Amino acid sequence: METVRDIMTSNVETCSLLDNMYEVALKMKELNVGAIPIVDQGRLVGMITDRDIVIRGTAEKHPGSTKVEDIMSKELVTVSPDTTTEEASRMMADNQVRRLPVVENGKLVGIVSLGDFAVRDMTDNQAKRALSDISESNYNGVQH
Repeated sequence: METVRDIMTSNVETCSLLDNMYEVALKMKELNVGAIPIVDQGRLVGMITDRDIVIRGTAEKHPGSTKVEDIMSKELVTVSPDTTTEEASRMMADNQVRRLPVVENGKLVGIVSLGDFAVRDMTDNQAKRALSDISESNYNGVQH
């Protein structure tokens, strides 16, 4: 059975608790990504998305110098590299998320996203199911 290790992105760009909202937004722009894990000494402590910056940052009139810790998501759903792709896609659907940090012994080792499923023939149906479940919930007014 295929595992997250087989499809995850392992060279993940991160930010630290020392970064501010502006620095994270700039990194997102440079990398053309919508989410960046926040690590502290290699340990995953949060995730910040472009939506976090808009909703928790800009819309609440926080300046660009706001610490990422003040606007990042701290309650994260994570998987291990040995989690099956079937279980990972189910977790994405159940938790209404499009990406999961991959953690081993508390350390970030990768990230798996719906896009990682979509480019693989074996997991295409898993990606479709997860995306369908996420999209249906978002359409009904629940967004993450």
